[in-house]
Amino acid sequence: MTHAVVAGGLQFPEGPVALDDGSVLLVEIKRGTLTRVAADGSTSVVATTGGGPNGAAIGPDGAVYVCNNGGFSWSVRNGLTAPGPQPADYIGGRIQRVTLDGEVSDLYTHVDGRGLRGPNDLVFDGHGGFWFTDMGKTRERDTDLGGLYYATADGSRIVEVVHPLNAPNGVGLAPDGSRVYVAETFTGRLWCWELDGPGRVRPDPGSAARHGGTLLHAFPGMLGLDSLAVDAEGNVCVATLYANCVSVVSPEGALVETVPVPEADLFVTNICFGGPDLRTAYITSSGRGILYSTPWPRPGLALSYTA
Repeated sequence: MTHAVVAGGLQFPEGPVALDDGSVLLVEIKRGTLTRVAADGSTSVVATTGGGPNGAAIGPDGAVYVCNNGGFSWSVRNGLTAPGPQPADYIGGRIQRVTLDGEVSDLYTHVDGRGLRGPNDLVFDGHGGFWFTDMGKTRERDTDLGGLYYATADGSRIVEVVHPLNAPNGVGLAPDGSRVYVAETFTGRLWCWELDGPGRVRPDPGSAARHGGTLLHAFPGMLGLDSLAVDAEGNVCVATLYANCVSVVSPEGALVETVPVPEADLFVTNICFGGPDLRTAYITSSGRGILYSTPWPRPGLALSYTA
């Protein structure tokens, strides 16, 4: 596949969202902003969120909903920008609502009286609610357990659905809405649960995991998983850390293919689909600060809401 650089010089870009006008929204985690990348590659800041804006998605009201992980410490390794442990100026995890004219508000900061730690990625269903992962935070000598949550866009309901998970990152829904997928970063495991309605899962009775998920695919060796998108055929396209690529896993759990980026980057973090036929993939190469576009062999899955 031929990759084109849409924009460079970004400060750890993540959470790409392709808009109907051909531009792409994304977060710059290190910069603490929601940024628009125009079709010509020019960039403009939509809003300053503070902390660590991570996943992003358009909601039913046309606003952008952002998982804010509260912030990272940062380092540079072999020319690549890398996120690190919880920083001294950590603001706490939160779900934020951001309008396209730049207004930022905190929608959720707690669930069941417990503060959100490091919300990472989210996906809206057709009911006006969204699934999101909380990856937790890592400190010098301890790490939070993560989980999968469900919330409504109007701020009225947030529930913990699956806990614990080991650094849950990407989240996505099957094309028919019958299944939710979650990628664990450090274990390299892709899990799924059958759904029993908005915000409800049916644990797999045959699962040996405490959380009742079905193991869809386990990546070998020293590979980590980041965020993901689902295509129209139901394949899970998951950004694969330390492998410079996006891995495509079938709904049955088979590895279909891997799609590397042109310039090696340990932190290939996300993919979304855009264009009139959803056959253009936008991929964030975060360590190098690059947003790529590439033709994709299958159309992406149309999201519940667009702008």
